[in-house]
Amino acid sequence: MGRTSGISYAHVVTRLYVWLQRHPTLVDGVMAAVLVFFGLIATHAKDADHRGYVAITCVLIGVPVLFRRRYPLGAFWAVIAIGAVQVLMSRVMSLSDFAVPTVVYALAAYRRRRVSLVGLGVSVIGAGVALARWVPVANRPQISSADWVFAYGVAASPLIIAWLLGDSMRYRRAYYLDLEDKASRLERERDQQAQIGAATERARIARELHDVVAHNVSVMVVQAEGASYALDASPETTRRALGTIAETGRTALAEMRRLLGVLRSEAGAADRAPQPGVDQLEDLLEQVRAAGLAVAFTVQGVPVPLPQGMALAAYRIVQESLTNTRKHGGPRVSAQVSLHYGEDELRMLVQDDGRGSAALTDGQGNGLTGMKERVAMYGGALHAAPRAEGGYQVEAVLPYRAALIREAVR
Repeated sequence: MGRTSGISYAHVVTRLYVWLQRHPTLVDGVMAAVLVFFGLIATHAKDADHRGYVAITCVLIGVPVLFRRRYPLGAFWAVIAIGAVQVLMSRVMSLSDFAVPTVVYALAAYRRRRVSLVGLGVSVIGAGVALARWVPVANRPQISSADWVFAYGVAASPLIIAWLLGDSMRYRRAYYLDLEDKASRLERERDQQAQIGAATERARIARELHDVVAHNVSVMVVQAEGASYALDASPETTRRALGTIAETGRTALAEMRRLLGVLRSEAGAADRAPQPGVDQLEDLLEQVRAAGLAVAFTVQGVPVPLPQGMALAAYRIVQESLTNTRKHGGPRVSAQVSLHYGEDELRMLVQDDGRGSAALTDGQGNGLTGMKERVAMYGGALHAAPRAEGGYQVEAVLPYRAALIREAVR
């Protein structure tokens, strides 16, 4: 019961605060009306000669309070001017003079500190002048210095407190605005990082799809063309070619299913087949040789176990290079694949003696672009161009020492 009442009370207070925040002019109007009302009814009876002037200044001093949020500096100087007239015309303090701390608060809350400090200084000096004006001349000799200081402190303390509260409000408002700006920037950065991550993932999947499809389909095309030529003359050759086509198609489908499984997995934990690497190059070359392309393979230096991503990049570069050799090299083309393990890097060279076609792409630039992106991911370099003696070559350098150090640190 008590908890429900507490929650209801907090809810009511919160709604009231929100409502007041949405109607600032009404709040300021009520404040101005209260100041004017109590200023009028508290006019001292001994100042009957100036009662009319005091009443007019009481009304006028409340008007700037209505605009203290929108025009804090103008409202401050208007209240100071009206208050000065009131002090000169009357020797009696009015409760409407509390409009001065009100506008001092607004000045500190809505303007820079340098401006509000000037306003505080002016109002504090004005409090001293008003105090000297309101104390009768005949009573001044009986007032000690301590009493003057005490009286001045009482007169100036509402102004100082109002300034401190306003300055604190300005600081909190600036702090909250800074937090909102940081949150907004972090949200934008998060969205940008998500977009960059999605674009990177799309590019990676596009490279994988291109490498898998281009290689396997080119093998199937070559075998299908060979089977069509040998259909009548050598049924056994045709049968072997059709078997190769079927096996290659199954391999391509398995790779496609693996990639699509990764795409469909919400948590990114789909079942993944082992990624091909340098160790699987022999199987790749056997498949290429079975398709009719003569390939020589040499390894120099001491083989180094490469990180999985770099090993996959090396495999795909060789695969794409040989795919383009079959597509563009001509009928009697042969190729050579060389791997050289140095102290810090793996140097790969794929050469052929074909037509030397510069069309190292699939028509959209995905072949060469994919290889360059794979190499760039590891800070390497790739050079692809026709050879001077005929044919085409692809040279790639993968610096593996830094990658191995990062793997060890992880």
